Amino acid sequence: MENYYNLGIEEIEKKLNTNKEGLSDKEVDDRIEKYGFNELKEKKKESILSKFIEQFKDMMVIVLIIASIISGIIDLSHGEGLTNTIIILAIVFVNAIIGVIQEVRAEKSLEALKKLTQHEAKVIRDRKGYNNICKNAYSR
Repeated sequence: MENYYNLGIEEIEKKLNTNKEGLSDKEVDDRIEKYGFNELKEKKKESILSKFIEQFKDMMVIVLIIASIISGIIDLSHGEGLTNTIIILAIVFVNAIIGVIQEVRAEKSLEALKKLTQHEAKVIRDRKGYNNICKNAYSR
């Protein structure tokens, strides 16, 4: 990745194939066609179920599940109840629910922050300066 802040204006213009007069409308259209819009691709949102299942992939949770199974086998072999097994599994289950709730709340907070921030950029098109609220680098 190029550190453009370390370069001079002439070097930047050369590397980006531009100049101080700005891009023409045709050049903007060509660059949009070639590079697409300057946007971060949003990944597909996970369902609540997949987030819940994801909670059980942590190594400590797997150890607790294995421990509960071993505890259940030992308790049954000694003629005792499954109290310890049920308690451990309930804790793991409640932990997974809390994890999903926190993850959903964090995602909602991020979405709210995205809506609050507007990106403003000064662009030059055919020697005319414009202040635009930009959703992409080649805004008009």
